[in-house]
Amino acid sequence: MQPTKRGRIFSFKKWDFWSWVTLIVYVFLFAFIVYPLFTLLFNSFYNDEGSLTLDNYANFIKLKYFYGALWNSLKVSAFATLFSILLGVPLAYVTARYNVKCKGLIQILVIMSLLSPPFIGAYSWILMLGNNGFLTRFLHDIGIPFSSVYGWKGIVFVFTLQFYPHIYLYVSGALKTIDTSLEEAAESLGRSSFHRLRTVTLPLIFPTLSAGALMVFMASFADFGTPMLLGQGFKVLPILAYEQFISEMGGNPAMASTLSVILILCSTSILFLQRFFVARKNYTMTGMRTPKIQTLRPLAKWLLTAGALLVACVSIIPQATVIVTSFIKTKGPVFHPGFSLNSYKEILFRVPKAILNTYSFSLISIVIMVVMGMLIAYVLVRRKSKLTAMLDGLIMIPYVMPGTVLGISMIIAFNKPPVVLTGTWVILVIAYVVRKLPYTIRSSTAILYQLDRSVEEASISLGVPPMKTFFKTTGRLMGPGVLSGAILSWITTINELSSTIVLYYGSTATISVTIYSEVFTANYGTGAALASILSITTLISLILANKLSKKGLQL
Repeated sequence: MQPTKRGRIFSFKKWDFWSWVTLIVYVFLFAFIVYPLFTLLFNSFYNDEGSLTLDNYANFIKLKYFYGALWNSLKVSAFATLFSILLGVPLAYVTARYNVKCKGLIQILVIMSLLSPPFIGAYSWILMLGNNGFLTRFLHDIGIPFSSVYGWKGIVFVFTLQFYPHIYLYVSGALKTIDTSLEEAAESLGRSSFHRLRTVTLPLIFPTLSAGALMVFMASFADFGTPMLLGQGFKVLPILAYEQFISEMGGNPAMASTLSVILILCSTSILFLQRFFVARKNYTMTGMRTPKIQTLRPLAKWLLTAGALLVACVSIIPQATVIVTSFIKTKGPVFHPGFSLNSYKEILFRVPKAILNTYSFSLISIVIMVVMGMLIAYVLVRRKSKLTAMLDGLIMIPYVMPGTVLGISMIIAFNKPPVVLTGTWVILVIAYVVRKLPYTIRSSTAILYQLDRSVEEASISLGVPPMKTFFKTTGRLMGPGVLSGAILSWITTINELSSTIVLYYGSTATISVTIYSEVFTANYGTGAALASILSITTLISLILANKLSKKGLQL
């Protein structure tokens, strides 16, 4: 059958392997992103009797219990973003522009603090600065009044230490590539160093800085674990949506859907607001003259090194705390003098299924992500069209979709025939793939842009079919870059709490959910042991990703 119009997307003549890949990916995205989101949206317009209504949105606007949670979310996210900028920008400037010591160690500590899940940070600070924390008791013993880390200020504190690495990594990269001729021009006009920084350097890196700030804000706005552990009555929107949906006293799925829709609208609005401010000005530079490392006097050098190390070491304290406390003897919530392996013995006896679930679900998810990531990346890079551009947009939806919202939408969509996935491990794997797939795709597209088409063309010219060429040639060349990105997806998957807490069912509990449960039941020793397993796994994965990325550079 001949196509009636040249260039028609779905003509039989053009149906090759990559057309089928595009179709299958579209089906997957519509089934597990678009359909659940539309189901969530429609559900928000129904009341308990099943009638169409706007009462849910009206109640949100009228009742302080609901709109107050939105204000709380915006407040902690805004403060966390502000303090992250105040912490991350100076640290990035010092390490990027001056010859301070231990730059490699500082970067490793900062990245480790970023890759650890926020709820572990919250749990660690509870051990130290909670109502009965050892630092709290120490401060009381020496006469310094201190209540605890609980409340909105504690949430902002944990968010800041957890997410400032976004600012640090983005800004340090921008500062190393900025064109110094503009700074030198300002200096020749007699501007002071601080004035140059404020009027030249910071405006030039604004797009990068705003991207890092957006990451901090979105991560803080969507986080579930930290506010749940530290809030003590301080409600934010993800917690309220979860409680409305899961409440044992009789949930309100319609109101939970409404809160979820508002969460997505707020996240999307912040994303477009950031892009609007960036698009208002032109930030193009030649990049011909990158900055040189400035040599400091010995005293200034050691002072700045000490300050940078202090920030990095404080941010890594949560991981160190959970590892140390996991070996301390405990009896319920009380720690006793001496070290023991009892906490590890207890989790191996009591919750071995959670450990097995975490690694098995994450492994299945990563395999799917690697295969899908490579295929989708090829379609996006080598088969550019309006259809693939729209595909790229759909893939990015999970970036503005909090985990609790994804969980709620999937339960509403797949809790009744013809497709029932609620309560199965399959729904968890799908949720992980949907949330983390963008990371693998981005690493795959990055490496694919660096590969010359001539390699593929040579293979095809020798009679090797395009599909076979991809798996035997292109795929192998992409391997190291794809795997390093996949390991980062693996790290975030094993630490995932927000979507898991909504979707898990008894036998499908994971380590993150079990830690959350152990903390709430005051079993701090076993919670620390489980958190240590995640921290050690994260460290090993980070080292492996670093080695793979270096091998990728050698190809």
